[in-house]
Amino acid sequence: MSALLDSPVPWLILTLGAFEGGTWLYRRLGEPVWAPPLLMALALIIGVLLVTGIDYAVYFRGNALLHFLLGPATVALAVPLYHALPRLLAAFRPLAGTLLLGTVLGAGGAMSLAWLFQLSHESILAFATRAVTTPIAIGIAEKIHAPLALAAALVGFSGVLGAALAEPLLKGVKSDVARGFALGLAAHGVGTARAFQLHPTAGAFAALGMGLNGLLTAFWLPPLVRALSGP
Repeated sequence: MSALLDSPVPWLILTLGAFEGGTWLYRRLGEPVWAPPLLMALALIIGVLLVTGIDYAVYFRGNALLHFLLGPATVALAVPLYHALPRLLAAFRPLAGTLLLGTVLGAGGAMSLAWLFQLSHESILAFATRAVTTPIAIGIAEKIHAPLALAAALVGFSGVLGAALAEPLLKGVKSDVARGFALGLAAHGVGTARAFQLHPTAGAFAALGMGLNGLLTAFWLPPLVRALSGP
């Protein structure tokens, strides 16, 4: 049994099966905004882990291949962005200002919320990574000594929640550039996937927002945490 749990096969089957099941439920329910496929899949996976009593860390290790593939998938998002280059150059200034504001609020707001609820120091650090995509969040979590499993879980949950809430909130926004960039900035990978469903241009700018936010956060967050933690 131990050898089976250490194998990636059952965890890949569980993850992919949960996503297919979540997609099926999403369509059966009439594609509600409040219950995207990833949220359904997340609920199914949590249910299986709770029923079987398997620790999340075991499941997390078993999905190492999927975690690795997140990196190449993120880089591949540069392709649609290249095709939207003229629109990117035209909107450079407002996007740059939004990025600077979003990267600070994304990490700072999450840390403030964790501090407000008097969570542990390690949990507050994990909340700081919630605004970036998983591969970058794990790298940041390692540098600031935050729990990797908690950081990854927070990124996934916040992405699903952000993608679910962003669509009704952005309903009055007509620009695909603005909608996409906001989705990528606030809901990283899940928001980017949703943006591509809305429009290719929205998807391209969501990828831009996700990538630049992750890059910028990786530069300023670890040094800031080390400075605040002291020698």
